[in-house]
Amino acid sequence: MSYLPRLCSSVLLLIALGTLPGCTLPRLLKVAQAGQQVTVKPAVLESNGENVLFEVQARVPASVLQKGKAYNLALSYRYDNGLREDTLGRLTFVSGEYVYDPDHQDQLLITRQFSFPYAPRKNPGELIAKPDARELKPGGKQLKGTEFHVARGLVATGRMVVRQDTAVALLPATADNNRSGTRVLPFFFDGGQAAVRNYLGTNVAALEDFIDANQRTSRVMIVAGHSPDSLDAHDPQLADKRVQALLKYYKKRVDTYSYLNSVGTIKFQTLAYHRRWDLFLNKVQESALKPEQIDSVVLLLNETPGSFARQEKSLHRLSFFDYLDQYIYPVLRFGTVAVEYTAPKRYDSEIYLLSKKIVEKETEADALTPEELRYSATLTPLLAEKQRIYETSVATTGSWQAYHNLAVVLLLRSEKEVNDKVRRAYLRRAATNFTLAAHRNPTATMFYRVATAYHRADDKLEALQNYDYAIKLGGPRPVLDKVFADKAALEIEIGQLDDAVNSLGYSSRSYQNTMNKALIYLLKGNYDGAASIYQEALALKPDDPLAYYTLAVVAARAKNEAQVGQQLRRAIQLDRAFAQRAVEDLEFRDYAGSKMFLEALR
Repeated sequence: MSYLPRLCSSVLLLIALGTLPGCTLPRLLKVAQAGQQVTVKPAVLESNGENVLFEVQARVPASVLQKGKAYNLALSYRYDNGLREDTLGRLTFVSGEYVYDPDHQDQLLITRQFSFPYAPRKNPGELIAKPDARELKPGGKQLKGTEFHVARGLVATGRMVVRQDTAVALLPATADNNRSGTRVLPFFFDGGQAAVRNYLGTNVAALEDFIDANQRTSRVMIVAGHSPDSLDAHDPQLADKRVQALLKYYKKRVDTYSYLNSVGTIKFQTLAYHRRWDLFLNKVQESALKPEQIDSVVLLLNETPGSFARQEKSLHRLSFFDYLDQYIYPVLRFGTVAVEYTAPKRYDSEIYLLSKKIVEKETEADALTPEELRYSATLTPLLAEKQRIYETSVATTGSWQAYHNLAVVLLLRSEKEVNDKVRRAYLRRAATNFTLAAHRNPTATMFYRVATAYHRADDKLEALQNYDYAIKLGGPRPVLDKVFADKAALEIEIGQLDDAVNSLGYSSRSYQNTMNKALIYLLKGNYDGAASIYQEALALKPDDPLAYYTLAVVAARAKNEAQVGQQLRRAIQLDRAFAQRAVEDLEFRDYAGSKMFLEALR
């Protein structure tokens, strides 16, 4: 029975509206603006993760309903001293968009959720409504009303996440300035020949360059062998002739071009390998032959009695003899020259100058070893020079250490940038190079580096994914503690509070984790719990102004004026920057003009 009067009143209202003479747009606009009520929840706009979420309720008199006409409220958010404005949406009082207010049947009600992306520059700002009345037909007239303020913004308490960045250092690079050692150069001969081949593809040019470089030489050992095939085996002295050919070539080159060494000061040792099946079998073992084929070679040699030539002849019966003839026999026609030498130490200045020439492409990259090239980057204080050296190292070696150090340099360059767009570009490049290093050296620490770079660049989804990679790889407990701690901080930033609680459960007790846990309690409305945990943070880091400031925020939400003044005064005493912050913070809007607030700012 209670439903009938309401229904009757609605019908009568509609009948009455239908009998009213059509009104003009100015009259429609005047009636709507005079009787409208617009409220917002929350009353002060607040960031929630990456977005600002709020609900708008708008009421207008039911008499605004006119055939072919509509009343609208366009919502926008204005910020940056009124210079910027984001259009958010429109409330239009037409059929299907409104309901009758259950408590006031003569009013129309629209309730709608709105959101816009959070950005630091949008604080402070205000939510503006721009009314208008318009004809619904295409090209119909429109009459704009006077815009009015709806709500202030923004409360950014949810952004007060604590994340203590871990300093990322360059991987240490060292270079052994002692260049003494042994140079080993292999040579190969044509079948049945002992002449030294000096055409393309041999090591003759390398041997000549080494001798001409005049490194002080103490000893030279020359060895040579022969193949078991008939081309080589028919001459029992062929291995000796090959040794002598290499020895003669070396001595002649020293006599002709060396000014630091002489044949008389160098100790020469020679050795010729004759009919050595062990050398042959070593090559067979290292070949691409299948295990059963290798076994058949060994078995055949062991079971064939007689001379060396007869044993070699038995190998021809093997179905894969062509492989032996094409790939094994040629490498047994070898000679090797090993040179023991001492060279003057290479000074850091020489390494640095050579690295500059490599970077400028004025000399070949092999003028320095990969380790020396990376080491040269430590010899300059200029980040731009370090970057170019590591970029060259990446291009020439592709080592994970080079990728890692290039990423670290890009991080350092980002810290010196004042332009936010350029800073984020450096951070994204750093993240890319950390990723390349991580895929070459997949550890929890490396993927944590990737996540950190993306986190700093505000690429939050990429950061979250790489935090997960680091956790899945596993690693030392201190590393995983930091991964979970920073992952929790990120989850608070994107509004995933329950996920953040879970992540904090896997991390150890620290100042960062305690502060972030207290923030979660604050955002969830547990003010007593938040205050208690902030006190725990102060026990870990006494006289921390941020902890005292957030305690003042907790007190403001709990409507505890005395605590607001006490905690805010302490924060400002420790850091005067919090005075200006408190003036601009809408958390303290209810106390902005009070005596307590003004005294706390002194």
